[in-house]
Amino acid sequence: MNRVRSCFVLLLSVALFSCQQPTDRGCEYFDLSSVKLLPSMFYDAQQMDKAYILKLDADRLLAPYLREAGLNPLKESYGNWENTGLDGHVGGHYLTACALMYAATGDTVMLSKVDYFVNWIKKCQDANSNGYVGGIPGGQKMWEEIAKGDIREGTFSLNGKWVPLYNIHKIFAGLRDAWIYANSETAKNVLIKLSNWFYKSTAHLSDKQLQQILISEHGGMNEVFVDVFEITKETKFLEFAKRFSDMSLLAPLTKKENKLPGMHANTQIPKVIGYKRYADVANDTLWNGAVHYFWNTVVNDMSVAIGGNSVREHFHPTDDFSSMIESEQGPESCNTYNMLKLTRLLFQSDADVKYIDYYERALYNHILSSQHPHKGGFVYFTPMRPQHYRVYSTAQNCFWCCVGSGLENHGKYGEMIYAHAQNELLVNLFIPSRLNWKEKGVVLEQHTKFPYSDISSIHIESVTDADFVLKVRVPDWTNPDSVKIWVNQKQRNVAIQNGYVEISNKWKNGDEVKMQFPMGIHVDNLPDQSNYACISYGPIVLAAKTDTVNLQGLFSDDSRMGHVAQGKQYALDKAPTIVSDQKDFSALVKPLEIEKLQFVINSNGLDSLVLQPFYSLHDARYMIYWPVYTKEELVARKNELEKIERQRLALKEKTIDEVAPGEQQPESDHFFKGNKTRSGIHQNNFWRDATGWFSYLLNDKDNKAKVLRIEYFGLDAGREFDIEMNGVLLATVSLKGDKGDRFYTVDYVVSDKIKALSKNGKHVLKFIAKKNSTAGGIYHVRLLK
Repeated sequence: MNRVRSCFVLLLSVALFSCQQPTDRGCEYFDLSSVKLLPSMFYDAQQMDKAYILKLDADRLLAPYLREAGLNPLKESYGNWENTGLDGHVGGHYLTACALMYAATGDTVMLSKVDYFVNWIKKCQDANSNGYVGGIPGGQKMWEEIAKGDIREGTFSLNGKWVPLYNIHKIFAGLRDAWIYANSETAKNVLIKLSNWFYKSTAHLSDKQLQQILISEHGGMNEVFVDVFEITKETKFLEFAKRFSDMSLLAPLTKKENKLPGMHANTQIPKVIGYKRYADVANDTLWNGAVHYFWNTVVNDMSVAIGGNSVREHFHPTDDFSSMIESEQGPESCNTYNMLKLTRLLFQSDADVKYIDYYERALYNHILSSQHPHKGGFVYFTPMRPQHYRVYSTAQNCFWCCVGSGLENHGKYGEMIYAHAQNELLVNLFIPSRLNWKEKGVVLEQHTKFPYSDISSIHIESVTDADFVLKVRVPDWTNPDSVKIWVNQKQRNVAIQNGYVEISNKWKNGDEVKMQFPMGIHVDNLPDQSNYACISYGPIVLAAKTDTVNLQGLFSDDSRMGHVAQGKQYALDKAPTIVSDQKDFSALVKPLEIEKLQFVINSNGLDSLVLQPFYSLHDARYMIYWPVYTKEELVARKNELEKIERQRLALKEKTIDEVAPGEQQPESDHFFKGNKTRSGIHQNNFWRDATGWFSYLLNDKDNKAKVLRIEYFGLDAGREFDIEMNGVLLATVSLKGDKGDRFYTVDYVVSDKIKALSKNGKHVLKFIAKKNSTAGGIYHVRLLK
């Protein structure tokens, strides 16, 4: 039997609970097992995901857990992120993915995968004997240190480990989902023991100490403790969920202050999911208000047309999306995975169609597009940079965070298609599917070719005394006046309330409802209102394939930077450009083959480029956002951009390797180490400094380095430190604050002696503070030919 999480409301006493009923605006979801996908691109994506899951070796994913429990691994651990500090994180995602896929498809092979993995996790927990289970290298010792109050936090580290809370959250979530979606009693028991171990290890710490721990990225730990509370009814877990929520993010959100720019995006979104879970269970209106503010800010002010957000994993300023256009590291798939989880919770409590409008756009244009339709690889970054491309994972080599969330994404397409509220059935998404509404004795099927057709139909296949209101969402991309509804081939008047067409009927077997929601072309500018725009047809973002060359690393190997599309960047000033005197240039977009959703742009010679749904475009460079100029602007703006691009691309050509200090993945990919070190943001630029030291491993496989270029801020003063490379003093630096309110760079010559000491094509770069002083801030590190 499959279960969905039930919601509990905190009543007068936290000892009394009752099942939360939907409010006038709320709704409930169907079990994932009650919704089966019918043939469509979503069904195909689900099956491709299942094939990818089956390629993974559970014994290799289990290896970190067995090793840390003192048991002999059955097989060697996977490589990549699975043996460089984040060991075990994909195992938790794998467990969730198998449970979801079992619920969604009923495939007992997936159930056997769940049972196998859970049974071995139990053996590891039993071997540890204290309730702990995890794959973090040296995790037991680290947790013992924390339990004693020895807390050494960093933004992306804790007591010298790479985001161990984020890591362990994945097995918490995997065990929870094995219980919810696969009814594994063993998983539930292991989860409760693990939760009790964590509670015993940390609950005695002061609030200040817990907030110190939460400086490190920690995934959805507050969310999972609300879940454990609902399973056990033990109030200590609900209370702990509140204490284990990051107040430094929550406080400004409650005041409706946007402090998000510069923050690591996927560190924040799971926290807010936890805030929402707590707010709903504890009926906390302040926290709920903070969640709504966060969602509105991220979706309306910080997201692009595909529904994704962030550049180089960080939120960018709301008034400047230039980095979104310039960077090859555009929206991260994990971010949208978590934004959809948050959106699902918000819709459940509010039933506002704006949440479905966003969910639909992000589902089709980001999530669906983030899996290769024929080879099954998952995408980490989806560049918005004109004429760039995406990179796909390979099953035995790549174990990024977006592989973990990718394994889950395509197994749960059925979760939001339908919902119900008392005597109402809500049809939210137009995806071919079969719903079994057991409580009503109703089975119905939705047939549609959407978005290739604007018509969908609902067929009632079996029914027992079914008298309910069918509510069909009216999307934001259609004209409400053009909506048409037929019941058993008879047209009905369209009455729209709260974003839904409401159809009351005493339903019987064989009844049919047909719906038409006309679509059209529309133009979306970037939220900063700059001169870049995207073209959509209905909710479907259209893109144009520009070429298929220079796709370096299209299918990634196991290298640490393999998830980034590092092939040649084409100059922005050479990007195809739309010339229009109107900001809304939708009239220039003409159908080519409308049944295939193919269009052309009648402007500036662009009609040779075919627009198509972005989710259908793979293995190629593409245009999503187009520069748009008037005839008068075109020459001057492109000349200006050409100068900037010429300088930027020349520098990129000379660059062997580079690090952005203070940004998680660039630091992790360069094996950051440090002591008494901090990171932060100044004038939208990241920095790192230390009263101790910090170091990176720089890549130089051909040993061609000539210059180390370091970026500083001109007003940093009274800071003295040494720069060492391969153990040799490269420079002693004294920052005096005499360069003004600007950023500047200094070049240091890399001698042959230093290069001779490199090992395996890597240089050890170390910044060491002088006594009673500070090393840095260091704003950028670049190794040049």
